[in-house]
Amino acid sequence: MADDRIRRELEIWLQQFRQYQPNDFENMYDQWMHQNFQNLDPGVRNKFFSKLDAWFFHTHAFLQGTSYQYEARARILTAGRIFSSNIHHIQDMEKELTTDQLTYIAEQQMARGRLYSFAQGGLTGAGGWLFLGVDYPMMMLMNIRAIQLIGLTFGHEMNHPYEMMISLKVFHAATLPKRLKAQAWEDLIQEVEKKEHNFIVAGDDRLTDEGWLEQPLKHCFKSLFILMFRKKLVQGLPFISIAIGAYSNYHLTKRVTEFAMKFYQYRHITSEEGG
Repeated sequence: MADDRIRRELEIWLQQFRQYQPNDFENMYDQWMHQNFQNLDPGVRNKFFSKLDAWFFHTHAFLQGTSYQYEARARILTAGRIFSSNIHHIQDMEKELTTDQLTYIAEQQMARGRLYSFAQGGLTGAGGWLFLGVDYPMMMLMNIRAIQLIGLTFGHEMNHPYEMMISLKVFHAATLPKRLKAQAWEDLIQEVEKKEHNFIVAGDDRLTDEGWLEQPLKHCFKSLFILMFRKKLVQGLPFISIAIGAYSNYHLTKRVTEFAMKFYQYRHITSEEGG
């Protein structure tokens, strides 16, 4: 059966995280980061992460109210009706379509999101300080939106408080370093298994922590490399900077959308088995 095949693929995919062994540099980085944050005043530390979490919550809410999001919902429903004429609402996607059909539609959203990230990264590499300054918030916004669309495809309303929190936790887990992904995955699975209501979040409502800060740090290094090669022109264009920006943004979105796809596939398969 298709679900058995997807489950096997999911298990193989998970093994790369479960079997991953961090190197000495990663262990040293974790110790350094943990020690520095432990030395901070607890109030300052908590305020910093709460402000960061609030930005992600506001970004999620902002995206839900855009006309672009409504158009994307309409496209998803139209694609779903190709397979079943009984689809009228987003929730019907989960009830009426198989995992393979949902995966096919979600892959279209993934491909579009990766293309946008590739183009945005190229503009960052070619543009000035303005493009470089808005690159990181734009990337976060685009990746949160990509997860929302994958979740919608699998029949989950992103404007419900529970689904909003789950999608943001998927984003957090997907952007973690490889060595931390296995535990983040287990936490997510436990979260959905103890779900009680669409408007009640039973687990921890915090998102970011010191482990997550490796992603913005990597972005800083990417920006430095773009600046280093910006004056290396080929036919008047900084092709090396463009390539660095395009590849790094594409690679990040690829990792995020792949993680989100696997998670929502898992939810769909387990809901079918439980239903």
